[in-house]
Amino acid sequence: MQWILSATEQPPEWFIQAVKQHTPASNGLYAAQLLWQRGIKNDKQLAAFINHKSYQPASPFEFGQEMHLAVTRLKQARSANEKIAIWGDFDADGITATAVLWDGLGEFFAQNTQLTYYIPNRLTESHGLNNQGIDNLKKQGCKLIVTCDTGSTNINEIIYAKQLGIDVIVTDHHTLPAERPSVSAIINPRYLSSEHQLFHLSGVAVAYKLVEALYQSLPDVPQNPLEDLLDLVAVGLIADLVQLSGDCRYLAQLGIQRLQADFQQPATARRRPGVGRLLELCQKSGDRPTDISFGLGPRINAVSRIQGDASFCVELLTSRDAKLCNQLAEVTELANARRKSLQKDVQKQVAQKLTQLDLSTTSVIVLEDAQWPAGVLGLVAGQVAQETGRPTILLSTEGIETEGDKENSPPPLARGSARSVNSVDLYQLVKDQAHLLHRFGGHPFAAGLSLLVENIPLFTAAINQQLRQSLGGTTLSPTVQADLVVTVADLGKELFLELKLLEPCGMGNPVPKLLIQNCWFGNAWNRNQQDWQGKKVQYIKTEFEIRDDSSRSAFPGIWWGHYKDELPIGRCDCIAELDYNTFKKRYEIRLIAVRPAANTELKTQNSELIIDWRNQEYSKLSTQREAGSPEADAPNFSQRAIGNSTLIIEECPTSWDDLRAWLRRCLATNRSASTQYNRQQLAIAWSKPNLQPPSQIWLTLVGVAKYLSRTNQLVTRVQLLEKLGIGNQSLLLGFKALKYLGFTVKRQDRCLQISWCEIDITQNVADAAIEQFLAAVREEQFQQQYFAEVPLSTIVAMINSQ
Repeated sequence: MQWILSATEQPPEWFIQAVKQHTPASNGLYAAQLLWQRGIKNDKQLAAFINHKSYQPASPFEFGQEMHLAVTRLKQARSANEKIAIWGDFDADGITATAVLWDGLGEFFAQNTQLTYYIPNRLTESHGLNNQGIDNLKKQGCKLIVTCDTGSTNINEIIYAKQLGIDVIVTDHHTLPAERPSVSAIINPRYLSSEHQLFHLSGVAVAYKLVEALYQSLPDVPQNPLEDLLDLVAVGLIADLVQLSGDCRYLAQLGIQRLQADFQQPATARRRPGVGRLLELCQKSGDRPTDISFGLGPRINAVSRIQGDASFCVELLTSRDAKLCNQLAEVTELANARRKSLQKDVQKQVAQKLTQLDLSTTSVIVLEDAQWPAGVLGLVAGQVAQETGRPTILLSTEGIETEGDKENSPPPLARGSARSVNSVDLYQLVKDQAHLLHRFGGHPFAAGLSLLVENIPLFTAAINQQLRQSLGGTTLSPTVQADLVVTVADLGKELFLELKLLEPCGMGNPVPKLLIQNCWFGNAWNRNQQDWQGKKVQYIKTEFEIRDDSSRSAFPGIWWGHYKDELPIGRCDCIAELDYNTFKKRYEIRLIAVRPAANTELKTQNSELIIDWRNQEYSKLSTQREAGSPEADAPNFSQRAIGNSTLIIEECPTSWDDLRAWLRRCLATNRSASTQYNRQQLAIAWSKPNLQPPSQIWLTLVGVAKYLSRTNQLVTRVQLLEKLGIGNQSLLLGFKALKYLGFTVKRQDRCLQISWCEIDITQNVADAAIEQFLAAVREEQFQQQYFAEVPLSTIVAMINSQ
């Protein structure tokens, strides 16, 4: 994993003093550095960022004509006493958006009689509208559907609803369709400029803006204040990981205040007893954004992941019946405990499959398994993407039959989730393979998809090739970025309150990451988590104390999902977040990454061992050195001058493990050397390959096979490899493809005999086998080109990563 320290620009003194006014217990320097670094560079921006009272939110009618159309259609429904259905989604953003519309529109339409809601089942339905659900709403007499957090691209379903006499208002924040759908209104911030203060709204915030517009249009109707919805808006905004800038930040700030205020009430007096009980079960108080991102959000999401149907979560968030809410909250908590256990199981299985991949030649990780529960795949994919630095797609073929008569059965589908990293637009990446998919949807950072099981190999090859081409030689690697360098003595209440100025944090304004160098750990212990009933959950965390030379006192910390044995022994560097544990009433760090403090020295040492002679005539370089050329004093070519031998690799490697093996040989030689002048160096000396198109290689292989079958001549495997310029794995796939054309390859002594007899060719099978061969050749050629051009610095970093 690559560690990056953000470039710190010293803010001007006037700015530091302005920030210090908000941090009376400290000098404000750390907060000022972060705010300046994140684009807050004048008094007006600073005031609006820190204090919501200084921010001017946007009117809901900034959405223009579409908002006016939506309000007009809702007024019409109210006048005609039409039945309205809210169509939501099953994740935390979709559930809270549904709850906001249920409570908000419920001020204008009678709940349960005139107003209803529908949440698709995660495990049996997809995101968005579907015809079966629309049919059910038609039977109930529904005349208008209002979507939230979904619907923008459901063109066919919207047309179907209209044919049944049902109008649709879309409120959403996902990808826009190519043309405006045939709806009464579509309210989606993606129609706005990317600089607009409403552009980053999540589904729940868009739903809130619709309700706000209705409140402004019919001010005498509502009985409850609009602000009562803000706690739900904050939960959805923070749980959905949208960029918390503009109105998103403003609404989250207000919502967290209301969430905390309601929780501080006696349980019997809370406006939202379900939310209060959930906070109690996860041992949170609702005053921190992390109480949502690590507490409420995962629990709301867990219901659909485990049970499929999450409809009752709307009741959990909106009901005033404390007894009912307690029951629903406990069902939710059990679902989350089950989710943790399943997630841990899938993580182990994915980790095992990852060992069989060569990540140096893998741009997009695509893995499948018949036993994986689809509900947790997105969570695991997110972890794998973060750990590997590569977009990750996990597919479940759970429940697919492999036996029996399938003549009348639909073709088997794999369903899964995808998560992205860095700046890779995952939605576009998946969309470009739409011809291989059954369904897909999402946004640049996350997507859901389904496809025929038989298409998985082609999809994997195609999406990898596409990303490699778009990267243009840029390598993907896992990274973690630190914002500030601190010591253990800096940790505590003062620093916490200073960094709290940046909250609520999210995309575009991440939680500050602290780099602590030359530290060590003590008193570490771990245990399985327990659910609220005291039962163990297969999900662990390690608790520890961290120390360094800056203080005699230790500071507490936790490391989620790791065992104490994973903490390095001795001096370390670590990256962590500073937090406050409401349950234990203490400040603590949450460990993000850790490595031995000697790691940097190791990289420096190994960089001196490797000489880059690629795409050069290294024998000429050696001759020049001996002849006393200007390069003679360069240490990289010091073979004879210091009595040092150089280990030369002329053949292009096929994986990082090959290079690591050569480096280990050098290191072993150097450890046994009597003096530093006998150190052996590793020279990488392969050349950029001159490659034929894979299709031409296939034609050559077929031509060779025809010639050998006609002449009855024998050939060796080595001769074929040299003739075709490919590797063993590709050659085996080539033999497999030849078989479908009627060729038979048999071993005779140390040679191969190729013969042919006429057969009925199954064209689809033959084409698939040929495509497998071509994909393998393309992959090999990519490896050769990659290792011919990859920078030496990357080679050093990758060799040292294991």
